[in-house]
Amino acid sequence: MHAAKPLFDYPKYWAECFGPAPFLPMSREEMDRLGWDSCDIIIVTGDAYVDHPSFGMAIIGRVLEAQGFRVGIISQPDWRSKDDFMKLGEPNLFFGVAAGNMDSMINRYTADRKIRSDDAYTPGGVAGKRPDRASLVYSQRCKEAYSHVPVILGGIEASLRRIAHYDYWQDKVRRSILMDATADLLLYGNAERAVVEVAQRLAAGEKIETVTDIRGTAFVRRDAPEGWFEIDSTRIDRPGKIDKIINPYVNTQDLEACAIEQGKGAADRGEVEDPNEAKVVQLLPHPKLTRERTVIRLPSFEKVRNDPVLYAHANRVLHLETNPGNARALVQRHDNLDIWLNPPPIPMTTEEMDYVFGLPYARVPHPAYGGEKIPAYEMIRFSVNIMRGCFGGCTFCSITEHEGRIIQNRSEESILREIEEIRDKVPGFTGVISDLGGPTANMYRIACKSREIEAACRKPSCVYPGICDNLNTDHSALIQLYRSARDLPGVKKILIASGLRYDLAVESPEYVKELVTHHVGGYLKIAPEHTEQGPLSKMMKPGIGTYDRFKRMFDKYSKEAGKEQYLIPYFIAAHPGTSDEDMMNLALWLKRNGFRADQVQAFYPSPMATATAMYHSGMNPLRKVTYKSDGVTIVKSEQQRRLHKAFLRYHDPKNWPLLREALKNMGRADLIGNGKHQLIPAYQPATEEYQSARRKNSTPAGSKKVGKAVAGKPMLTQHIGLPPRSHDGNPWDKREQAKAAAEARRKGAKGGKADGKGGKPRRPVAPR
Repeated sequence: MHAAKPLFDYPKYWAECFGPAPFLPMSREEMDRLGWDSCDIIIVTGDAYVDHPSFGMAIIGRVLEAQGFRVGIISQPDWRSKDDFMKLGEPNLFFGVAAGNMDSMINRYTADRKIRSDDAYTPGGVAGKRPDRASLVYSQRCKEAYSHVPVILGGIEASLRRIAHYDYWQDKVRRSILMDATADLLLYGNAERAVVEVAQRLAAGEKIETVTDIRGTAFVRRDAPEGWFEIDSTRIDRPGKIDKIINPYVNTQDLEACAIEQGKGAADRGEVEDPNEAKVVQLLPHPKLTRERTVIRLPSFEKVRNDPVLYAHANRVLHLETNPGNARALVQRHDNLDIWLNPPPIPMTTEEMDYVFGLPYARVPHPAYGGEKIPAYEMIRFSVNIMRGCFGGCTFCSITEHEGRIIQNRSEESILREIEEIRDKVPGFTGVISDLGGPTANMYRIACKSREIEAACRKPSCVYPGICDNLNTDHSALIQLYRSARDLPGVKKILIASGLRYDLAVESPEYVKELVTHHVGGYLKIAPEHTEQGPLSKMMKPGIGTYDRFKRMFDKYSKEAGKEQYLIPYFIAAHPGTSDEDMMNLALWLKRNGFRADQVQAFYPSPMATATAMYHSGMNPLRKVTYKSDGVTIVKSEQQRRLHKAFLRYHDPKNWPLLREALKNMGRADLIGNGKHQLIPAYQPATEEYQSARRKNSTPAGSKKVGKAVAGKPMLTQHIGLPPRSHDGNPWDKREQAKAAAEARRKGAKGGKADGKGGKPRRPVAPR
């Protein structure tokens, strides 16, 4: 593999004379207005086209445009025929195909395999605008439209399916997407560097079949090339050295015979050495066999399809080869062909990140949508991405497989410039930046203390089981960034909405104070995920004690700032390694700490994740996998998944019958009753007493006013102790409380009965 070439060091393609387009064209009419007779590259995507650096098609399109190429966009085409794939004509170089910002199956189906009713990446949130396994379908349609034009897959869907993978929706192991999609090349991970080199080489006349040496790519080949050393990792539990069986009839007093039986050589016995006698051979490293010319052969698709333990082994090997500093190429047999995976891409430098995020994005959806709202854009249009990657290594998360665990940072100047651009260009800006973060809010400029150690490390996480001694946890650069962003003219508030790695945050009390004092909008979401060590060890998440430590700091600094602020913890049900007792203990912790979760997150097995390998195989790929390895508790049945979700929503009367039966079967009937230490009551209400906060903020059915108190008790949202949303008219909101007090005084002045029974208006009692 050659060294990484900076993105801005390539010579520009001749079409740079056209200059940047206001929007990348989506129709022939737009191409005509730009003066184009054809597109050099056409990107096909399952998302609506939003020209914003949070959308993959916009980033790749603008990066290629900056190289001088003419790039068109085919957004959410009708996949039932090839017609939509031909509307921009034939591309001169290649089709770039991606399912969108989300995996198309996760986008369309819930964790219970039910079809979702909406799609956040479609105008109006309309569902059904993309097919299942969109990358595969789009690729086939592109080949139908122009069979001789190369098709290059990219995006998270392709990244997570680059080798044989377990498919949760079919409950089986599927082949690499390259085998089914008939694409010529697959780019995985952050693909800017790879796509630029591919485009430049194809533009120079090189054939797509010869582009096999670019990092972060996967392709099909028949045989390994010459000059490569192959490590066979297709089997496990190989026998070690087998000692010769001692003859039971040998007289142990006969030293000569005993020495022979023990396998000692003639020289050891002072005799003439026999030339035919076996000798110990010392293997010396070959000077030409380096990691760059070494490939690891994984178990074939046919083997991992039929043997879940081998699947877990292959998954472990894959995750051990994810560090760009030491990763080796991988190869996996599919029938009579090999899927070859080059090592991961070299992370982008700060200069390259600034280059990518500084391109001329319009920062709004394409005008073709007529101003119709796109929910995903509405959520991020006032947010800024400050970094990429995550070294947390959570086994249920796909960021490590896609973006990698080495943090790629933007400069402070680049970030502040983007905030100013939002202020000046984006319609509807009110002075509030909704998020300043990334995959994790507080990993900005945090890295290994040593480049050499970082390049050699093969740990899946830098923060589990504890924070690595070699990890620099200094948050000073992030603190300075927050302060600089707050000082920008026209900026009233900077919020942090990305998930916070609280085990890192507690290492910097100054950061926690800065965050809590200035950047929390009432609520801060964090993700302990569980309280019990069984599931936490399979997630690679810290213990609940770290959460308690962070909460104490959060409460302390909130009080010092004179603010009433709340943590919103998130938990996962039915994760591998979770027993019924674990969920029961989590429910008891929730009740003891006064939390009522409105929404339940069940484990969703995404392709290629380590937790998905546990779910499919029942083995733990975090350790060496053998046929004798200890198994992992797996929650697969619909009934048990429903039970685990019910424990998270122990307060919902609809779940009480299921929980009563489960607690009795577990021998914990002592938790049924009305005592404070008990989880659920023994009685079942005749009518529903609880309704999800998603339905008008937990308002009971039949209530005439949203947020109205029931039986003298205030209705709460999210968790006990959290005030309801401000729009519901509930007196717990300070503004609404002031209005209610004024109205009460007005009625009192007129002699009215403010409480409905006569007498003085009642004073609201704060929720306990």
